[in-house]
Amino acid sequence: MLLKDRVAIVTGGSSGIGRGIAIEFAREGAKVMIADIREDPRRGKYHETDVSTTTVEEIRKLGSEGRFLQTDVTDAAQLRCLVEDTVQWQERLDILVNNAGRNFRGDSQSLSIKDWDDGVSLNLKAVFVATKLAVPHLKRSPHGRIIQISSVNAFGGGAGPVYASAKAGVVNMVRDNAIELGPHGVTVNAICPGYIGTALQDYLTPELIEKCHQATPLPRLGTPKDVGRLAVFLASDDAAWLTGDAIVVDGGMTSRAYL
Repeated sequence: MLLKDRVAIVTGGSSGIGRGIAIEFAREGAKVMIADIREDPRRGKYHETDVSTTTVEEIRKLGSEGRFLQTDVTDAAQLRCLVEDTVQWQERLDILVNNAGRNFRGDSQSLSIKDWDDGVSLNLKAVFVATKLAVPHLKRSPHGRIIQISSVNAFGGGAGPVYASAKAGVVNMVRDNAIELGPHGVTVNAICPGYIGTALQDYLTPELIEKCHQATPLPRLGTPKDVGRLAVFLASDDAAWLTGDAIVVDGGMTSRAYL
């Protein structure tokens, strides 16, 4: 097992990409704290239509340990409790995955200032705060890992001003943290997914989903497991000399010069 007995926090771990990462961590022997605003998984109208079990239930089916803590990642006090409760539970922390986030739709004129503030708070500030609180514990781990979930939208527009800006900020935060934490043996990397089939895609139309499918060179859309397996690699000893990077997992979508 690549992550046997390592302790991980996964924010936004009840559904979608976070759930996929948590399950793959557990498959490799990790003990996982799931942080989310709700424990029940979201069901989508296009993807994840039949999800019923909680992530913790799936972790236990794999023979590993999991716990859920209701957490609003935009609340610094709740993030502090998350880190402290995890360390109290397992007496260590080895891996932090900042996955919680979502898009806020609108362009420069239709997006409200409140939505801008909320989008930055969720997609960028929360990543900074959780990282800040976890770092002292990760420095004490012989396998300290930080994995930030960004997006292919970090490298281009089209998803609205706040999401693209925040995800680009996450990528540069990764580079800065990698420089800071490298001397302590803690690696910091970002995963930048393309289209992943989750319930968060419910705001799209079937026509837009098909357009994404046609724009993806590989003959299918992405799944949470695709991101989860990459996260396993980054959390494992196999990636011990990889830090400060932003790895795209998008089935080749961004390989095109135009869509």
